[in-house]
Amino acid sequence: MKSKTNIVEEPIADYKKAEDDLMRKALSSSYIERFYTMARLMKMNIMLKSAKVIHKKMD
Repeated sequence: MKSKTNIVEEPIADYKKAEDDLMRKALSSSYIERFYTMARLMKMNIMLKSAKVIHKKMD
């Protein structure tokens, strides 16, 4: 008796289209939006650089 192999078919990812969509979205943003995005990323970078991880012993 043959057993059926269950194969999950996932949709094929269209990476080229996704990349093009991201590029179009980035190019459509204004210089002010780009500036605010870059400023937000720089602030986050500074915050993460100065972060300290403190380990607490579990009782």
